[in-house]
Amino acid sequence: MDVIQKKPQNLAIHTNPSHDLRVVECEIPKLRADECLVHVRATGICGSDVHFWKHGRIGPMIVTGDNGLGHESAGIVLQVGEAVTRFKPGDRVALECGVPCSKPTCDFCRTGRYNACPDVVFFSTPPHHGTLRRYHAHPEAWLHRLPDHVTFEEGALLEPLTVALAGIDRSGLRLADPLVICGAGPIGLVTLLAANAAGAAPIVITDLDENRLAKAKELVPRVQTVLVQKQESSQALGERIVKELGQEAKVVLECTGVESSVHAGIYVSQTNEIVKRLI
Repeated sequence: MDVIQKKPQNLAIHTNPSHDLRVVECEIPKLRADECLVHVRATGICGSDVHFWKHGRIGPMIVTGDNGLGHESAGIVLQVGEAVTRFKPGDRVALECGVPCSKPTCDFCRTGRYNACPDVVFFSTPPHHGTLRRYHAHPEAWLHRLPDHVTFEEGALLEPLTVALAGIDRSGLRLADPLVICGAGPIGLVTLLAANAAGAAPIVITDLDENRLAKAKELVPRVQTVLVQKQESSQALGERIVKELGQEAKVVLECTGVESSVHAGIYVSQTNEIVKRLI
């Protein structure tokens, strides 16, 4: 409560259909029984935040009014609702910002695929405001306790890290599997760190930006880098990647969402002949 007394304004970052980016003052939320009031201390900037700001939409998700940004956050619990049992004021937490319906009638929630729940409330996706704000009310069930040695910045990055871990888990990546990572942005870099820890070898990472490739090399010195050339065909890029890797890839993790990069990944994969026959 001392924090709220010292800083009574709940400031947030919003965008709107005019593509403005501005600081606004919001009410401090009143807690439901199962919620905690979190003083947000760190929030990452996701590519989706930039898309909503710059383009006003991602597919069918359209900014139609004021929309608060941010969904990669960590902070300190200030208050708890009357039904909260797992947290108390002062606890350090990371926020999981996709809150599914959790109904037993929802096939996705019932089978552990709650991320695909069609009724998910995903903070920062219209019409739901995000967590790039000073104070945010969050359901207890979707908060995760941070150990004391984990910083708030590291806690905020748990959300993109889980994207990488989920991809690696679903890919079936194993020790000594030759791996290609397409894209050395934030998701590509955390994927590289996770794949390195998993023992993938050799590893190639690609990008258009030399600075991002240099960062990849700084994080994992053994990684081999391929600078993507604009206007280069996907097949030619794939051939260069295979040459750098020394073999075709057992696993390709595509971290750009760019169509040409997806195509290059197909040419790199050990299963590319099967895939090309199906295309």
